[in-house]
Amino acid sequence: MRDPRLTEQRNPDSFHIDRLSALEIVELMNAEDRKVPEAVAREAPAIARAVDLAEGAFRQGGRLIYVGAGTSGRLGVLDASEIPPTFGADPSMVQGIIAGGYAALVRAQESAEDFPEDGAAAMDEKDVGPKDFVFGIATSGTTPYVHGALARARERGARTGLLQCTYVSDALRAEYDVVIAPLVGPEVIAGSTRLKAGTATKLVLNAITTGAMVRLGKVYGNLMVDLQVTAAKVQDRAERILMELLSIERDAARSLLREANGHVKTALVMGRLGVDAEEARARLEEAGGMVGRVVGDMA
Repeated sequence: MRDPRLTEQRNPDSFHIDRLSALEIVELMNAEDRKVPEAVAREAPAIARAVDLAEGAFRQGGRLIYVGAGTSGRLGVLDASEIPPTFGADPSMVQGIIAGGYAALVRAQESAEDFPEDGAAAMDEKDVGPKDFVFGIATSGTTPYVHGALARARERGARTGLLQCTYVSDALRAEYDVVIAPLVGPEVIAGSTRLKAGTATKLVLNAITTGAMVRLGKVYGNLMVDLQVTAAKVQDRAERILMELLSIERDAARSLLREANGHVKTALVMGRLGVDAEEARARLEEAGGMVGRVVGDMA
């Protein structure tokens, strides 16, 4: 009997991939990859729902916690690790949990995904609660570790969501607060979900965290104004943001950043309104961190 999971089926267009030249393999994979954005686009309403859930969690002091195994787990950890440097967010806001722990990030621990009780234990260890949004990533839709984690998260009062790249039953949709299911089709190599399913996962996670951070005021226009200067590259980017928005020279931008203790958003308000750092921070806090509410449209 054929496996009902879309991720495990054979792709008829790649039946003979083992006979193709290098160029033909690349062209075939590229043709398949072009299906991914369309599949993700069809899930836009569900992704937006996940953005709302993540934003809601953050606004009440909760967390977005990704849970996955294998490639799915690694992508969750990757997305979580990129939020602090991109948006100046506390590292605790977005967290990634992978079956098998740190070792599974660099070396496959395939059997680690088979134990739902381990996923449940991870939720207990994180002290998951009603303020949190736990988002499981299981492209096949069946990973026991992930479903064990989500079941325990619900027991502990958290909101829950699931990403999978196979067909979704009505019962599953009723089980979680949101289910995102980009149907990218069978992989070029049957069952290798690090390919199209992995690409779809990265796109979805990008949208969830970026959308939530934008809604929290971490972005002004399309600029990363909640940067905290921690490296030469970031210092340069921060100075250029201030130079563009305030129409000032680099020396003046550098001086503002120094007075703002390296925080771009604070420096921007200081330069726009002619106030000191303490006053700038107070006005930002009063506006819920939304720069536009303090300085208006400068784009």
